[in-house]
Amino acid sequence: MKSRILWAIAALALSLFSLAPILWQLLTSIKVNADIAAIPTVYWPRQWTAEHYQALWQQTPAFGRYLLNSAVVSAVATLAALLIGTPCAYAIARRRDRSSQLLVGVLLLVTLFPYVLLFQGLLEVVRWLQWGNNYAALVVPYTALNLPLVILLLRSFFEQVPPELEEAAQLDGFSLGQRLWLILVPLTAPALATAGILAFIFSWNEYVLALSFISQQALKTVPIAVAEIGGISIFDVPYGDIAAATVVATLPLIGLVLVAQRRILEGLTAGAVKG
Repeated sequence: MKSRILWAIAALALSLFSLAPILWQLLTSIKVNADIAAIPTVYWPRQWTAEHYQALWQQTPAFGRYLLNSAVVSAVATLAALLIGTPCAYAIARRRDRSSQLLVGVLLLVTLFPYVLLFQGLLEVVRWLQWGNNYAALVVPYTALNLPLVILLLRSFFEQVPPELEEAAQLDGFSLGQRLWLILVPLTAPALATAGILAFIFSWNEYVLALSFISQQALKTVPIAVAEIGGISIFDVPYGDIAAATVVATLPLIGLVLVAQRRILEGLTAGAVKG
């Protein structure tokens, strides 16, 4: 009994620690400016207000458009990474020889490589292809940067699928593509959901490439819009407005994670029942 209580306390403490930045931004977004600037720090709002959210939509009326831009870019890049990464992960999982092990090592190194160092090369490619102020300048790099992680995650799940299942499907007349997309992919739904979430979050939050390749106001994404809010005035930092923008920009990610968690649990439950 004591161990359960300790585990519950530890889980609660870890959850609070992980959620602290989000909670701080949420509280800041509903504080009045006097509470935000108060010394010592006022942790809990003494007066609640929605003025920062009102100011966000009044001063940045196109913020909804920026949310849509980020959603489109992130969704397309995530879908492309999953479509390309799924057959690659399947091929690596089924080969199981030295070449596949070498490829896995290369993918691990690529995931650890800071993508910012690729900026100069990407800039030259975008300039050569004349992709400035074009979503392709974001979708293609985001897809490529997400591929190593997607492949590694899906590979581990494909390796857990019994080969006998594929052999039985092959005897029933299923082609390689049919076995992959009609049988294996539904079984690896939890991995697809996890990989998709991580790819979407990276694409949604990416700042450096979006700032460099997109200058047209109507095409900018959420991270750029939030950064521009902080530069409205040289005399004052609108912490409340920035916090409100951060909260609004985070809500789609929270909703996506909640939906995907349900899908993952459904997939795991279905797999356990079938087993």
